[in-house]
Amino acid sequence: MDSRKVILLVGALIVAAVTAFMARSLIMGDPAPVAVAAPPPVKVDGPEVLVATRALPVGTILDATAVKFQPWPKELVDGAYFLKEGTDIGKLQGTVVRNPVTAGQPITQGQLVKPGDRGFLAAALSPGMRAVTFPVSGVNSVSGFVFPGDRVDLMLTQEVQGAGTGDPLRVSETVVRNLRVLATDQRTDNQVGEDGKTQVRNFSSVTVEATPRIAEQVAVAQTLGSLSLSLRALADSGAELDAAIAGGTVNVPAGGPNAEAAVLTRAVSRPQSGRSTFSTGGDVSRFERRTVPVKEIQAPPPAPPSMNIARGRAVEKLEIKGK
Repeated sequence: MDSRKVILLVGALIVAAVTAFMARSLIMGDPAPVAVAAPPPVKVDGPEVLVATRALPVGTILDATAVKFQPWPKELVDGAYFLKEGTDIGKLQGTVVRNPVTAGQPITQGQLVKPGDRGFLAAALSPGMRAVTFPVSGVNSVSGFVFPGDRVDLMLTQEVQGAGTGDPLRVSETVVRNLRVLATDQRTDNQVGEDGKTQVRNFSSVTVEATPRIAEQVAVAQTLGSLSLSLRALADSGAELDAAIAGGTVNVPAGGPNAEAAVLTRAVSRPQSGRSTFSTGGDVSRFERRTVPVKEIQAPPPAPPSMNIARGRAVEKLEIKGK
C-alpha cells in the first residue's frame, strides 16, 4: 500500500476517535453529584433554657411566638436563665424587654419587667415616645379583639354644627395611624384560658404609644367627639413603608445593612399623623349632608322707586307711591 494512503488513513482514524470522544462527553454531560450524608446533629448535654426566637428590641411585649425553650450546654448555664423546669412560660407573656436581646440568645430574669413592677410602663415605651390613655366602648374597640402589642388606627367621629340652622355635618376621620397598643384597661398581657386559647374580653380604656405631638392631638380629639379603634393588618406597615420610601419621606442610609435595617425598623414602628382620610354622612346616605351648614344671608328688601327733583341748587328725593 502506498505510504501516503496509510498516513491519510491513520489521520482519519485519529480524527474519528477524537470526534467520537467529544460527542460522548456532550451526550453524557457532567457526572451526577454524589450525595454526601450530612453529619448527625450534635446533641447538647444540658438543660433547656428560654431563648429569643427573634431579635427583641427594648420595649417589646413578649408573646408566645417571641420565646422558646432550647437545650443549652450545662457549663454555660447561668443562674439568671429561665429553665424549663420550674418556669411557666404563660406567666411571662405580657412582660416587657428592658434590654435588647438578639435572636437565639438566652433571656435572663433581669432583662424582663413584669406587669405591676415599678417602671413597667416606662420600660415598654420606645425612646422618645409617650403613653396616652383614652376611653373606648365595646363597639369602638373592635369588640375586644385588640390586644397589647397590636397596632391600630385612631378614628374620630363628630358632628359639626356650623353657622346654619340645618342638620349638622356627621363626619368620621382617621386622625392617627400605626399606634402600638401598650395596655387594655390595666392589663398588658393576653389572658389565656384553660384550653390554651386567648380570651377575648371588652375593655373600657386603652393605652397606646405615641410621640409627644400625637399625644397632644389625642388629648384634643377626646374633647371633639367619640374615638374608635381600627385594627391594622401585619402587612400594612410594610406596604406603607414602601410608599414612604418611594415618596422620599424615609431616606435609606448608605451605612450598610445594619444601619438600613435600623432606620426601616424605626420607620415602621412610629405612629403617623396628618394625611387624614374622612367620610361624611353624605358618603353613606343620600339624605345626609356632605358639607358644613352655613348661615343663609337674606338679601335686604328692594328700595321703593324714587326720583330726584332739582330746584335751583337744591335737590330733593321724592318717592313714587302707587302704581
